[in-house]
Amino acid sequence: MNAFSFYNPVKLIFGKDQLSKLKGELSLYGKKVLVVYGGGSIKKNGLYDSVMTELKETGMEVFELAGVEPNPRLSTARKGAEICKKEGIDVLLAVGGGSVIDCTKLIAVAAKYDGDAWDFVSRKAVPQEALPFGTILTLAATGSEMNSGSVITNEETLEKYGWGSPLVYPKFSILDPVNTFTVPLDQTVYGIVDMMSHMFEQYYNNATNTPVQDEMIEGTLRTVIEVGPKLIEDLTNYEHRETILFAGTLGLNGFLQMGYNGDWASHNLEHAISAVYDIPHGGGLAIVFPRWMRHNVKVNPQRFAKLAINVFNVNSEGKSVEEVAYEGIDRLEAFWKSLNAPSTLGDYNIDESKIDLMVEKAMVYGEYGNFHKLNAEDTKTILTACL
Repeated sequence: MNAFSFYNPVKLIFGKDQLSKLKGELSLYGKKVLVVYGGGSIKKNGLYDSVMTELKETGMEVFELAGVEPNPRLSTARKGAEICKKEGIDVLLAVGGGSVIDCTKLIAVAAKYDGDAWDFVSRKAVPQEALPFGTILTLAATGSEMNSGSVITNEETLEKYGWGSPLVYPKFSILDPVNTFTVPLDQTVYGIVDMMSHMFEQYYNNATNTPVQDEMIEGTLRTVIEVGPKLIEDLTNYEHRETILFAGTLGLNGFLQMGYNGDWASHNLEHAISAVYDIPHGGGLAIVFPRWMRHNVKVNPQRFAKLAINVFNVNSEGKSVEEVAYEGIDRLEAFWKSLNAPSTLGDYNIDESKIDLMVEKAMVYGEYGNFHKLNAEDTKTILTACL
């Protein structure tokens, strides 16, 4: 395996009725809090009122930033940073899914910076300090509640990039599966696709001697494949929500990537698509990832065959390594289709008219991917296959 250093300082508070821990955690960081949330679902399901009751008991002065988008926008993060500077905010609280948390991460560093927030996303500047923040997670998907990464869309320039900093690990994250009960069916499916894609991204690497890491990823994937369909049939089943919620966090908190250098090309491709068309991230990954896999089977067919056998139970008897690999990809596509995830860009009414623009967005930093570098020709081939 590759040499590595591991660091994750997030205090994870997991389980039913854990919101009562909020007062003790948040009050460590000051007297003024900015609560960041999305389109209002937390008001409909009662979580907003519960959070505000807890905050009232702390005696903290509460400010709010509502309306964070599913693909969080730069303009919203800028607005949050302005509130922080104007009101002297001490600490942030993200209440929502990965998009809300990603936006909060940018607010946290932009509030301590004299320049524009986009400087951090576009790699023109490196954060030097940040406001502390905690999270209350409402959607199993991104793992942003326990990592230092963020993805932001610049709606003016149609750019969407990932960025990160050790300064934007949450101080704490509260995960109660009950808070995911009201997540609608489509978003539940997108979350399952997203967390599986995170595991695939890490699995496709060029390290050697990684049996422990491989088993952890394969086992987590098998669990998601087993429990995911059960959850789809019973969206308020506590045990199923609990399992999927924990799998999403484990999928991208760094535990599965020790000794690996994952690929991440499929995420870069999806970001290019959703920057131009603003489609759901998980939906885009369901379309892109199988095409990326088919495009790269010949890079290391044994790796793809290993996944096919150990995760999708493909029988390898009498088949070539590549045949086993392709059958595994077929089974992945069939699984996602069984959840009613989209399978082509046409499902979002996307045609070939902006393929070149999406290629341009994907190639902004040159060739990308670690398992196998993709160039502009590769990118166009994969995107065309997605149509």
